[in-house]
Amino acid sequence: MDGWVAKGGAELGTNRTIPTEDDYKKIADRLAEQKIDGLLIIGGSTGYQTAYRLAQQRANYPTFNIPLVCVPATINNDLPGTQVSLGADTALNTIMLDVDKLKESAVATQRCFVVEVMGRDCGYLALMSGLATGAERVYLPEEGIMLDDLQADVALLKEGFTGGKRLGLMIRSENADLIYTTPFLVALFEKEGGDLFDVRPVVLGHVQRGGPPSPFDRIQATRLTAKALEQLLASAEQHIAPAVAVGRWSGKIHVTDLEQLPDLMVRGTQRPKEQHWLKLRPIVKLMSQPNILVLQNQEEVDSLD
Repeated sequence: MDGWVAKGGAELGTNRTIPTEDDYKKIADRLAEQKIDGLLIIGGSTGYQTAYRLAQQRANYPTFNIPLVCVPATINNDLPGTQVSLGADTALNTIMLDVDKLKESAVATQRCFVVEVMGRDCGYLALMSGLATGAERVYLPEEGIMLDDLQADVALLKEGFTGGKRLGLMIRSENADLIYTTPFLVALFEKEGGDLFDVRPVVLGHVQRGGPPSPFDRIQATRLTAKALEQLLASAEQHIAPAVAVGRWSGKIHVTDLEQLPDLMVRGTQRPKEQHWLKLRPIVKLMSQPNILVLQNQEEVDSLD
């Protein structure tokens, strides 16, 4: 791993297959064959689900009675037991830079951008990038999209562009709604905007996964992995077999028991029940409202003329 600190997680490879009943014996045989005393799993929900399932099968496969320690690494930030997973900060920086470029060019014309970002069932990237770039509206899978919301958004856009606004920015998380998709939003705003403004879709896609890791991610990766290795070695020396995940919560390294994984997740989705960043939603909603104070001050200036 020497020299990997500046490289992304792609160096490790990836596997999105969660073990099933047909796989357990093969895995047990391979662990015994290679004399594996513990597993350090770096990844997202697939890694967490794998650790959970192996732990649940220990009665049937004694070989699984080894320490299982997970390190959270996914740009979606959709894992329990940590406030920010590895890769999320780097992806957020990439989104911010790309959206800033869009905004810089868009002010030349009256245009609204609908930017789709990743996140699956978690709206972290959408909400935080919306705050970082000054988006008028952010669509989250935690909230969904309602027709009344879209009508209000259209009204705000028309009001803004009528008053001299030159740029509109709406950020949509990829799974915000099954019906009101990004193409639907673009068609709606284009139709209702008429001659006031045109609309362009921007799907950032896998570009969000690229680039060198941010300083925050590099430091956090080192801290979490060091703690994971410490946990792994201590468990092996004490001949205990926990299934846990390390994470960062309130600035401190935190360890979560993965044998309770289903209770930590929102049923039917790929996101944890506890999402501290959702407390920032009111700020985003406030940003989308007309600045009445500024309008009042402008009216006072006009009255002096």
